[in-house]
Amino acid sequence: MAFDRFGRKIHYLRISLTDHCNLRCVYCMPEEMTFRPNAEMMQDDEILLLTRLFANLGFDKIRLTGGEPTVRLNVVDIVRGIAGTPGIRNVTMTTNGVLLSKLAGPLAGAGLKRVNVSLDTLNPAKFKRLTRWGDIEDVWEGILAAEQAGLAPVKLNAVIVRGYNEEDVTDLARLTIEHPWQVRFIEMMPFAGATDLQTGQMVSAEEMIGRVEQTLGPLAPANDGKLDGEARVFHIPGAKGDVGFISSVSAPFCADCTRARLTADGILRMCLLREHEIDLLTPLRGGATLEELRTLVLDGVWSKPWGHGLAEGEIPLNRVMSEIGG
Repeated sequence: MAFDRFGRKIHYLRISLTDHCNLRCVYCMPEEMTFRPNAEMMQDDEILLLTRLFANLGFDKIRLTGGEPTVRLNVVDIVRGIAGTPGIRNVTMTTNGVLLSKLAGPLAGAGLKRVNVSLDTLNPAKFKRLTRWGDIEDVWEGILAAEQAGLAPVKLNAVIVRGYNEEDVTDLARLTIEHPWQVRFIEMMPFAGATDLQTGQMVSAEEMIGRVEQTLGPLAPANDGKLDGEARVFHIPGAKGDVGFISSVSAPFCADCTRARLTADGILRMCLLREHEIDLLTPLRGGATLEELRTLVLDGVWSKPWGHGLAEGEIPLNRVMSEIGG
């Protein structure tokens, strides 16, 4: 088992399959983004080897991220390999949904359990403005395909950006009335690449809750008042689904964090919003033994910080969001 120095059992690994993406969301990366060469990224066998290593340390939950994970070559085979790893009980994915209409079925067949789909607005023009390249119809078809394939419950992630989509919160929340989905509203977090926008146009979870309640009435706490992952979950009376609010900036949930991240270039990152990293890919390619890699992981887990430093003005600038994985 892998414990940090605060006694938290770290068992949830987010693996970024690629830093590449088929969209250019304004809060994530510049439009003229330069991606790393594929040779510098973890190869399929390296991903599966490191998955086995983490599984042997008690990691049992894997979330696949990017960039955009569905653009990764052999993504279905990678999912099948991870899902078949002894000790791994749950494999999920965060995706922009653009390619899900084609991939939802094969991914479910390979062992993927569920998807989180990014959907920041229901307005086609705003969607285009936020993503720069995207067509909302592709995403909507992907969401329906995921539901049909059994990748449920579907969760929709909406990053709210002042001046772009703060007025869309109510329409997104209203989706839960007719659909058994969880719509999760996320406070924008600051990283390199779009830092000024991220720090100056953040909308707080409390403001989002106020917008929903002003139109749809009081929200009732759900999930017995406990966090669902990172989200505080509520229910609109009579709705089939739930709404969640992820307040990473205004009300962080660091005390309950059980996550680690493995970037597409094989770097272990113990906090999304801290720059400290542990290189696993270079030692792996240099011939390190599994025991040596195990020691690196355990040392990294032990050094996991209690939380981020946003309140003290510490903003991670060594990577843009797509280079870490959500």
